[in-house]
Amino acid sequence: MTRRPTADVLIIGAGPAGLLLAVELAAEGVDTLVVERDARRPRRSRGFTLNARSLDLLARRGLAAPFLAEGHPAPHAPSVGLPVTADLDGAATDHPFTLGIPQLRVEEILEEHALAHGARLLRGHRLDALRQDADGTTARVTADPDGPDEPDGPVEITAAFAVGCDGGRSTVRKQAGIGFPGTPATTWTLLGDVVPADPADLTPGPHTGPGGTVFVLPRPGYVRAMLTDPAPPDDPRSPVTPGIFAEALEGALGRPVPLADHIWLTRFGDAARLADRYRDGRVLLAGDAAHIHPPAGAIGVNVALEDAHNLGWKLARTVQGTAPDALLDTYEAERRPAAERVLAHTRAQALLNGGDPGLRPLADLLTHLVSRPGGPAALAETLLGLDTRHPMGADDPGAHPWLGRLAPDLDLVAEGRRVRLSELVAGRRALLVALNGADAPEGAREAGVRTVRAHCAAAHGAAALLLRPDGHTAWVRTADGRETGDLGDAVARWCGKTDGGVPEPAARLRP
Repeated sequence: MTRRPTADVLIIGAGPAGLLLAVELAAEGVDTLVVERDARRPRRSRGFTLNARSLDLLARRGLAAPFLAEGHPAPHAPSVGLPVTADLDGAATDHPFTLGIPQLRVEEILEEHALAHGARLLRGHRLDALRQDADGTTARVTADPDGPDEPDGPVEITAAFAVGCDGGRSTVRKQAGIGFPGTPATTWTLLGDVVPADPADLTPGPHTGPGGTVFVLPRPGYVRAMLTDPAPPDDPRSPVTPGIFAEALEGALGRPVPLADHIWLTRFGDAARLADRYRDGRVLLAGDAAHIHPPAGAIGVNVALEDAHNLGWKLARTVQGTAPDALLDTYEAERRPAAERVLAHTRAQALLNGGDPGLRPLADLLTHLVSRPGGPAALAETLLGLDTRHPMGADDPGAHPWLGRLAPDLDLVAEGRRVRLSELVAGRRALLVALNGADAPEGAREAGVRTVRAHCAAAHGAAALLLRPDGHTAWVRTADGRETGDLGDAVARWCGKTDGGVPEPAARLRP
């Protein structure tokens, strides 16, 4: 058994959740090690979408630019199973569009940032066992002898905390004894990245035939075709052969569709499961390890990024010894209810997409409601999590609409220059903003909260804001003097005593 150097945090899984979490932790000086089972990155992307919520969160870390430079924007959310689009025009977002970009490229960009901040990545290492005690966690992993990293054979890694970002079949979750209740898959969908011999046979959009509907999405040099698997095998993980896919395609459309090439064939189910807890002592879960759901709405990668964005700053401060009491517990308190909503919304969309004639009256009613003024934007906000509001412990949560929500990316004039609020939040510190000549409230400086005085033409009646390090609004004083609770309580709840700096090494939680 080879013993590796210790780490503050061990992350199992180098998908979107694990890599963004590594960025968040390493950027704050947390010694972070990512272990990934696959020796090499997969060649194909399941996901191709970053939604408005993800882009808003990435912008709060100064990370959105490389994705925006490469992606292809569309002004609406993915199909929701209704004859109306979830239009993002007027929605509460700084990025009113959906960005088409392959998941593999998302992972590559995040990996580049994680490594640049000092995170370490071990590919080709499979987690075999994980145990924890009061002082930390110990993981036993086995290195693939054909992988790119040394050494070969068993490796033991100790860390103060371990985070499972290792997918729906998470070994971390199983080793921690965390339940994963929910509903198993009852229907299966075939996915084929294919090249039709005649492009006119599979043009973008839905194609309905006597045996069902085929959804076709354009991709560079090929199309992605999705349709219900009419005869799923006993083992859904068995390969999808070109013959199986061609037969299902012909059965759905009622005509043969010659294919010049099969780039990737697979299937996925509509299972919906949610971990019964996101934390067990020093072990936490994020991404698909914590929740799986039908792929309706193309939201999977985005929910994983939200988990990492919420967890990163809280875990960093816990490791550094600066976190207020129970700060880390707010990760589950905020993200598990959000996952419950995602499961409910995606199951509803899957039902509407299923073509059940018994649901037609419900679909007609929803279409009528959503078609009203403001309806498409409201639907988009709900499905994409743009209406996410975290409980802040305030006495009057209705006193200002920004409380608990991600503060909009205000255009400010501060210290004689124009600056976006997202630029100030990107420093990962709590921020107290006094607006339009209002006095800066006392009671935050001793907690290391950064204070900024600024002018803003769109303050929406706010005179002062306390923002958490993730950009969510924790406290508001309005221009007429009303406050959403006590500022001191909000600072104590979210910032602790030394939010502005990393303590001496002796104060850090190490195994």
